[in-house]
Formats: sequence, structure tokens, C-alpha cells
Amino acid sequence: MRVYFIGVGGIGVSSLAQYYLAQGADVFGSDLASSEITDLLKEKGAKLLFGKQKSENLPKDVDLVIYSPAVEKTNPELKYFRETRVKCKSYPEALGELTKKYFTIAISGAHGKSTTTAMVALVLAKAGLDPTVIVGTKLKEFGNSNFRPGGPAKSPYGDRGVNKYLVIEADEWNASFLNYWPRIIVLTNIEREHLDYYKDLSHILKTFKEYVGHLPKDGVLVANGDDANISKLKFKTQNYFLKQKESAILRKILKVPGEHNVSNALAALTVARVLKIPDKISFEALSKYKGAWRRFEERESKIKNLKLKIIDDYGHHPTEINATLKAAREKFPNKKIWCVFQPHQYQRTFYLFKDFVKVFKNAPVDKIIITDIYSVAGREAATIKKKVNSQKLVEAIKKPNVIYLATNRIKDYLKKNLKGGEIVIIMGAGSIYELSSSL
Repeated sequence: MRVYFIGVGGIGVSSLAQYYLAQGADVFGSDLASSEITDLLKEKGAKLLFGKQKSENLPKDVDLVIYSPAVEKTNPELKYFRETRVKCKSYPEALGELTKKYFTIAISGAHGKSTTTAMVALVLAKAGLDPTVIVGTKLKEFGNSNFRPGGPAKSPYGDRGVNKYLVIEADEWNASFLNYWPRIIVLTNIEREHLDYYKDLSHILKTFKEYVGHLPKDGVLVANGDDANISKLKFKTQNYFLKQKESAILRKILKVPGEHNVSNALAALTVARVLKIPDKISFEALSKYKGAWRRFEERESKIKNLKLKIIDDYGHHPTEINATLKAAREKFPNKKIWCVFQPHQYQRTFYLFKDFVKVFKNAPVDKIIITDIYSVAGREAATIKKKVNSQKLVEAIKKPNVIYLATNRIKDYLKKNLKGGEIVIIMGAGSIYELSSSL
């Protein structure tokens, strides 16, 4: 089989490309530029093109084209393949087909999806269920990849042990998860997010309700009982709560900090119990979890004569920012903590402006630098771009320890003003990770 991926460097699409490589398919693909992820795909045998492509460069006799949801309908490659009558599917559509073939466990919610997906996957792997995993981040346990190839499960844990397991991160943006047909759904939380697609919270809840309705009669909904919005769905659930006794055990054994990660681990533990996996195995797997790429990822500074601990984090929603900064203060109670934040998307910054202001006003850190908003191609309304910027956000926060700096000035500012020994959190879902790498 010959499969071509448009936008192959995306965190989801690249994982699916690895799935097809593992199945023995000839994988081709394109993206605007190379990256660590595309380098990994090339090492595994994918044939990739970069930059804008002409039709004569594209492979012939392609059986299937899978494209990123971020790819526009006017994309010349997509138009070419459609005109030549090649079957074309979006990433959610293609992944949705796989969910019908496997015993699928889908992890959804506004926050915590990647970490919870990783935790569930590691517990299943430890239990011998050999899951196939498609996750939106890179994991050290998967060879620094966002994919784990699995196979037929051989397990003593109940009737479900004869199935092939697929564990996926199921995103709600553009209602992508409505393409999926899982047997177990995990809901970590529901909140106002992706307001470039959803009208309001009611629209979000309605879409989640439709998604949960995809469960079969013997399906299981594992839900965060501490989340008020999830309770509005009024579904029968297997709930987990921070107040349950297992939380104390998890606080002692987890390597990743923060109450949000205790909650994520409780979700994984609940899934394990549904599958009749003994708690001993679950706790052992969770205790060895090293954390995911750009999820409170600790790194040492390379800057000479300036000993710093860099924490690289993907947080870009006010709730995620709050959880990460609280976790940092809990872990480093006596250290000076700086945060460099890059807002992700003008629309999110505009719609959640008051929430961002509140979080940064009350942040338990010593210094906050807010840099320019990262604009997402194809997802920004020109009218909103005129209404919001990072300078306005800093002005609204009104605190002397919160400043604005252009992205290209931050590194020099840090070198001049840090004394050594500080914790520096580099946070955002856009290009800010490049600053983390340079430090």
C-alpha cells in the first residue's frame, strides 16, 4: 500500500504515518519544513518532500492520501490528488477508521490528554496488553516518539484480553473526535476552549455529549468526578476523584509534579481497573513514567557560568498555565521562578483575555515575560488580530513583575538579568520551544 501524508510533520499526522510504516506500507509525505519529527520519519523509511510541491514531484500510484486538519481545501497537493481520484481522508477520518478495528480507548478533554494517554498506554504495556498508541507528544518510553506499535494482546485479565488495543489522544478541536468509535472514553475535563470553532460552552457540551454517545452498550465512560462541566452531561460514569485514597499513594510515587497529574494518573488507574489490571501493576507503571515532551520537561541550561533549570512546557490555556505554575512552586518552594510565555493564537487570547489576566495576576512566580502572540495559519480572524496583542495583556495585568518583550530580545534579557540558580519556565504551544532549546 502506498500512502501519502500532507502536513506530515504535525504531531498527530506523523504518529499515523508511523502506524502505516509499521504495517509495511510505503509512506510518502510533505510539509513546509523539516523538523525533529520528520527526521524520525525519514529514519523509519518515509520518503518526504519539503516546501511547496508541484504535481510532477508527487509520487504516482498512491492508494490513499491523509491530510492534516490544518491543510486548507485549496492546497494544491490535495486538489491534485482529488482531481486524479485518489481516496483522500483527513487525519481524524483516517484515525476514525482504525478505531473501528481495535478495542479503542480514547482520552479526551480540554487539558491533560497527552499525559493521560501516555499513562494509560504505559499501564497497559506493563500489563502485557501490548497496545498500539497514537499520542500528541513524544515519549521517552517510546524511543522519543509519538507512536507505539502494538499487536494482539495476550493477557490473563478478563475477556477483553483477546482484543487488540488502540490507545489514542482524541482531540475536540473542529469536533474531530466525532470520527472516533471507542469502547472506553476518558474525559479529563471540559472547559471553554477552541472558541474559533465552538460558539460557547453549551456548544462544547452538546458536542461532547454526541461524542460520548458513540460508546457501544457495553462501553465505559471514565470521567473526572471533580469536573463540574462533565457532570452536566448526565451519563453513567466510572468516576475518579482527587479525594479518593489512591491519591495519597500517587502523590508519593509520581515523578511528574502537580495535582493535575495526580488526577491524570487516577484516570489511568480507573481504566486499568475496568480492564481488570491489578493495582500493583498500575502503580509500578505510573511510578516509572518520566513525563512527556514539553510537559513540565526539565532541562539544564547550557549558558556558561549561569546555572539554571529550564522547564519546557506546552501549556497555552489559562487553566494549564495555572496548573503548571502551581506545580513549579510546589516542587521548588524556595527558588526564584521566572516564566516566559508565548500566547498561542489571537482568537484564544481574545476570547479568554480575562482568564489570562486573572491567572498571571495571581501567579506564584517572581517574574513573568509575555512575548508576541503566535499566529496559527488558517485559524485567525483578521478582525480579532486588530483587537488584541501581548502589550494589551500586560497592561491589563498591571503588575510590575509582568513585562512584555519581543521574542528576539528575550534571550539577551535573560542573560543580563538572571543571577543563577533560578527556575525558568518556557511556556507555550507555538515556536517558543526554540528559545528553550537555545538556552
